[in-house]
Amino acid sequence: MKMNNIKISLIVIVLFLSSACSDDFIESREPVYSIDSENFFNSETDYFRALVAAYDLLQASYINVMLGEIASDNTLAGGESPTDVIGIQQVDDMIHTPINANLRDVWNWMFAGVNRANYILEFKDKTDFEGKEVIIAEARFLRAYYNFELVKWFGPIPLKIDQRFQIGDETTIPRSSVEEVYALIEEDLQFAVNNLSYTAPNVGRATKGSAQALLGKAYLYQDKFPQAASVLGDLITSGPYALLEDYDDIFELVGENGSESVFEVQYTDQQGAGFGCLQCSEGNVAVGFNGIRNYNGPLFDSGFSFNVPTQETYDAFEDGDIRRDIAILNIDAWAAETGATFGIGNEHTGFFNRKYIARKGDLNLGDQNLTNPNNYRAIRYADVLLMAAEAYNRSGLDDARARGYLNQVRSRAGLDDVTVSGNALTDVILRERRVELVGEGHRFFDLVRTNQAANRIDGFISGKHELFPVPFEEIQFSNGNWQQNPGY
Repeated sequence: MKMNNIKISLIVIVLFLSSACSDDFIESREPVYSIDSENFFNSETDYFRALVAAYDLLQASYINVMLGEIASDNTLAGGESPTDVIGIQQVDDMIHTPINANLRDVWNWMFAGVNRANYILEFKDKTDFEGKEVIIAEARFLRAYYNFELVKWFGPIPLKIDQRFQIGDETTIPRSSVEEVYALIEEDLQFAVNNLSYTAPNVGRATKGSAQALLGKAYLYQDKFPQAASVLGDLITSGPYALLEDYDDIFELVGENGSESVFEVQYTDQQGAGFGCLQCSEGNVAVGFNGIRNYNGPLFDSGFSFNVPTQETYDAFEDGDIRRDIAILNIDAWAAETGATFGIGNEHTGFFNRKYIARKGDLNLGDQNLTNPNNYRAIRYADVLLMAAEAYNRSGLDDARARGYLNQVRSRAGLDDVTVSGNALTDVILRERRVELVGEGHRFFDLVRTNQAANRIDGFISGKHELFPVPFEEIQFSNGNWQQNPGY
């Protein structure tokens, strides 16, 4: 279920879900069949279709994942030239402004997701049927997911509870504080935890474990370490998840929706897409953007050479760490081994994000670079273990338990156990997050929340770059109701 032309402003986005049929379409007699947004929720099928629409905007979060790496010290923007997708280049150089099309996409598409979830919740009491609490819980999980993305990127945001945004809200509804946003996220996720099971009704839908993991992450981002330790520890003890034995399997078809997947964004290569509506693609757009420029060789397909890892990132792996060459493709070594050829793009480092570059054999209907089927592993069990390790360590509750979780991840990577405690253990856990999760979109926010960004990211200005600017149009439309983030 795709909305083919999501507009550039939140106030226009919400019009789709708030408008009803005009009198121009009403004839003198009663129509045989008439339905609009106000009289839609009449059956279980209606609620389910609306839920599918709310999930649908997750696919547009590919840009969040890319920029979460490019804004950090892990990767450079890359592309064809220094002006190729200028918004991405600006974020890489920390010179982005409120007039940035890619940051505007993050705002628009995540708010579209919030509004679709709120559409369901606005009518949650209209029609009863068995199992409705599961759909409501998933809608609240999705609202929390989208709001979590928004608060990470933009800080204070406008909130509406169980109601769609309407035209004019931007001039009357304030941007809620970060604390208020997180309070709603926590409330939504706790409801989801209480009303979902560990087994989803269909593959790709949120579960109790998805909600626990995201709740623990939300606590961690607020430095609520005891609360994070509690919920993540319970998930590890009670949940059905386990690390895959082979790290390489995680990012191949065999690893999709497997035992390590706590929540996964589903993609398919069976529906075409075009550049006129990137958020309409059912495929993982980031995969084509990350791909090897003008590639000719085995295993991989060609792409646009964005989001290229740096030499320093490649060197961050310890000797003997089997993850390095699975996570990062050394194209020169690969070409020497296989005879493959490739082109040189902007900021070429010789490395590519191997986790999310296109593989041969996909259908890729329409534009090959926009319809890759690679699912995004939004929350992996390894991430849960590392978040729990950090929470138990930084809360002072249990360094032994923290080391146990950390060493599970290190053991799979072929590395020795760590034995340190206290601040030294904190440092090891954070370094481990970098190499375990490289290429998965978490690095920038990990650096910001642990106050390391200014020392790690070139051009980062403390007091400014912790947040991204609210799009210029939104500030204009608010007519003075919303103030821009500091420094912009």
